[in-house]
Amino acid sequence: MQTKLVVSSSPFLRDASVSTRRLMGDVVIALIPTALAAIWFFGAPALALMIVAVAFAVLSELVYERIAHQKSTIGDLSAVVTGLLLAFNLPANAPWWMAAIGSIIAIVLVKQMFGGIGQNFINPALAARTILMLSWAGLIAATALPAGGQLFGLTTVPVDAVASATPLVSSSYSLWQLFIGDVPGMLGETCKLTLILGGVYLIVRKVIDWRIPVFFIGTSFILFWIQTGVIYSVESGTDNALYQILSGGLLLGAFFMATDYVTSPVSKWGKVIMGIGCAVMLFVIRTYNNSYPEGCSFAILFMNVLTPLIDKWTMPRTFGAVKPVKAKKSEAKQGGAKA
Repeated sequence: MQTKLVVSSSPFLRDASVSTRRLMGDVVIALIPTALAAIWFFGAPALALMIVAVAFAVLSELVYERIAHQKSTIGDLSAVVTGLLLAFNLPANAPWWMAAIGSIIAIVLVKQMFGGIGQNFINPALAARTILMLSWAGLIAATALPAGGQLFGLTTVPVDAVASATPLVSSSYSLWQLFIGDVPGMLGETCKLTLILGGVYLIVRKVIDWRIPVFFIGTSFILFWIQTGVIYSVESGTDNALYQILSGGLLLGAFFMATDYVTSPVSKWGKVIMGIGCAVMLFVIRTYNNSYPEGCSFAILFMNVLTPLIDKWTMPRTFGAVKPVKAKKSEAKQGGAKA
């Protein structure tokens, strides 16, 4: 009896201790500082949204795999990461059912229906967030004004009492406010300090490759610098490079979304192209689309779709492979031999 051999392309797993659970666990650890910052600035509603999103993501995966008679994969923590990332892409005053529907869409429609973990061709959390935004644009756009200490009773202003323009729309915020997260916005995109700390942790732990976030952020900075001609000045408002980098979901997308294993290129040059492509798409959307000032979600999803093509262009040639001879050349040689 012959044994079936499964041959796959590189990269190959070299360390048996590296598992999906360990990698996803590191991502959860990297997301914890941003989760705590969101709870500090937006209070109990932020915590409730994260709990609902994670709970429905795990439950959706469990139920679907039971119905489909598949092995349960909730232990690998990938559903937890998807739920957290989805919550990070929602405003604090979003209704709880929006987080629940988003998690179901992310897990069932985007992930499981394409074969489960490792088979989805776009980022589940971003795809779900985009569907929610197109379905309930008003609820997504109604970002809450942050008030640090709400969960601990240090302020009496409810988080859903005030809605304010995000930094991409309003220039009334300082760079320091943008950096620490004391600005309106989605839960996970406000505090840039914790996002950078989490991203550096993942790079040091070698969970993600540095090329995608570095080229994403670096190319975005250069493009906005060229377009505005200003690195930063108070007088320029939002029209300067640093303000654009620290606004919106750019850093969240660069460190935690664009680096997704499944939906990003495998090769080193492919990762470089991914980072540059995301930056170019984000720049085009923010600069030339007046109706939607963000653009990070669409930029990453667009590059997710191009990932197979990027891999095809950038994958190194197999060592020792023989290039097949074209049929026409082969026929011409045979005809000459007969003559």
